[in-house]
Parts: sequence; C-alpha cells; structure tokens
Amino acid sequence: MKLRDFTTLTFDVYGTLIDWETGLLAQLQPWLKARGIAVRDDNLLAEFARLESQWEAEQPRLLYPEILERVHGDLARHFSTSPDQQAAREFGASVGSWPAFADSREALQYLARHYRLVVLSNVDRASLGRSAALLGTEFDLRFTAQDIGSYKPSLANFEYILAHVGEEKGKILHVAQSLFHDHVPASAMGISSAWIDRRHDKEGGGATLSPKDMPRPAWTYRSLAEFCEAHAAER
Repeated sequence: MKLRDFTTLTFDVYGTLIDWETGLLAQLQPWLKARGIAVRDDNLLAEFARLESQWEAEQPRLLYPEILERVHGDLARHFSTSPDQQAAREFGASVGSWPAFADSREALQYLARHYRLVVLSNVDRASLGRSAALLGTEFDLRFTAQDIGSYKPSLANFEYILAHVGEEKGKILHVAQSLFHDHVPASAMGISSAWIDRRHDKEGGGATLSPKDMPRPAWTYRSLAEFCEAHAAER
C-alpha cells in the first residue's frame, strides 16, 4: 500500500493542522494566573481533555463554543475558583484565532495538487471557517460536528463521511493527530489512516484522552511536512 494509492484525504484539523494546545493554553493560563493559580501545562491540558470529551459525549448537539464555555466553568470549579462567564464566552469564541502549525499551509498546498482534501472536524461551521482562512486552503468538502450532530470518536461521524464524501472507502486516507478521536474510530470503520504525531517529543496525550486500546495507523509521521516528503519520495 502506498500513499499514492489514495484519492481523498480526510483531515482532522485541531491538533493536526491547527496548534490547538497552544491556542488553549494562551486562553487558559493567563486567566488562571490572574487568579493566583499555578498549573503545569500538561496537567491543565489533561483536565481539559477529560472535561471536553465528557461534554461532547453527553451533549453532542451543543455547538463547540458552547462545549468550551461549559468546560471553562468546570475548570474553574476543578481549580477551586469561581466561574467567570465573560472569560468562558471569550474561550468559546477563541477557536478561530488558534494558530496553524508552521508547516500546515505549505503542506496543504502541496497535497491539494494530488488529492481531494476533506475536513472531518469536531467544531462548528463558523469556527472552522475562521481556521480555514488561516490555513489558506479551499477544502473540497467540510464536515463538522454541527453538521453531523455528534462528536468524534463517535462512529456516526465516520459513517457520515463515508456516506457523503463520494469516494469508495479504499481510496480514503484519514490524516490526524488524535489517536482517541480519530484513529480508533477510523480503524473500527476499516478506514486507512496516517498518524501525524505532533506530540512525538512530549509525554502524555496533551489535550486528548489516551485510548484504551492503541490503534495501528498505516503510517506515522512527526509532521505534515514529513508526510509530504514521504509522498514525494514515492515517485
């Protein structure tokens, strides 16, 4: 099996193309420090991961900014400080300002010459639109949790993309960072995947939960640029 055997790449965005952990910490750490609360980045991200996945599973119809607002309130209670509605709203509205990884824009421009590019994202349409502008890429299709009515790792999200992408399963390669949100369900659905291991030099799962059973992506790369290099080398 080769990367060039596929015609369509389906992308996770946040954690894969957008550096969401930097974006999350830029919002949360100043707010906590202003209240005299010191928390290690990895501990803060781990608590965020737990709360976010809980809200997404229990309230799949909430828009992602609403999920973030509720997570913010729960973080306040977890760290023994009072909830801050204004800060929670700002947190929910911050998604579109989270920075892109340095290699994302150029890599997407390269990949667009060889594949259809499709988004399967755990956010809302408005937030994704702002992030897509940062990435400078016209994706062929965009599917969000708002469109589907559930959040990854629900298999419903992957069933939806198979029903709407207009390509046979064997020609689709899912490209993502999160083992929990993306590679486990992709594997369960029989969809090939490439792991962009953005956290290869860090311990723990960061802002995503670790899966109970480790999936086996077909390929593993440390960056999207490395993925492109591997594709180019197949000529």
